[in-house]
Amino acid sequence: MARILLAEDDDQLRAFLSRGLRRAGHVVDAVADGEAALVQAHDTNFDLLLADVVMPGIDGIELARRVSARQPGIRVMFITGFAAVAVEGEGFTPKRPRVLAKPFHLRHLIAEIDALLSQ
Repeated sequence: MARILLAEDDDQLRAFLSRGLRRAGHVVDAVADGEAALVQAHDTNFDLLLADVVMPGIDGIELARRVSARQPGIRVMFITGFAAVAVEGEGFTPKRPRVLAKPFHLRHLIAEIDALLSQ
């Protein structure tokens, strides 16, 4: 079981992912944007940040930079509909973030999260 901070601006996808991750045994704090995610990360320690790359306001990459600065041990996974988004060499986390392109199957997401958390 992991404590996951989910930042996704699409309401339906956020609800779907939250339910699926909870059913998989994780504790999920789900928010609609980067600003709300920063507030959550200020008050709670998380094992994983699962963030959409493209969000209004603070995007997922900047969110990961800021959260990683506060919580150096946090793992980061991006979900994006923009396969060309590059996060190589960003250097904001101790471990290289994973990127999962939309659309993806929930089982694949959970398997990727489990693999990332087991490192």
